[in-house]
Amino acid sequence: RRGQLKEMMSTGSVQLFDVREPEELEAGFIPGATNIPYVEQALRLNPHQFRERYGVPKPGLEDSDFVLYCQRGVRSLTALETAKDLGYSKARHYAGGYNEWIQLEPQ
Repeated sequence: RRGQLKEMMSTGSVQLFDVREPEELEAGFIPGATNIPYVEQALRLNPHQFRERYGVPKPGLEDSDFVLYCQRGVRSLTALETAKDLGYSKARHYAGGYNEWIQLEPQ
């Protein structure tokens, strides 16, 4: 839910990842998000490689503040399933995606 995501963002307790293709981000993205278009490939990196490639720490397997999103929630749901298969048991996704975010967020 967007309200929950906003609350997590306001307290700084969110690791937010945009799973869209890099060119899609040219139209905008949720502030503070890191782009990881290839979730499985990204999450298979070791923590050092992940930080080198994406500039942020790799989420921990038990992190409940690990949130994925895409444009409409379809790809992020698939990415969430991938993350859970890789052991990220508390990962979540923002089902409304960027579409909902821009509709509800003052520009």
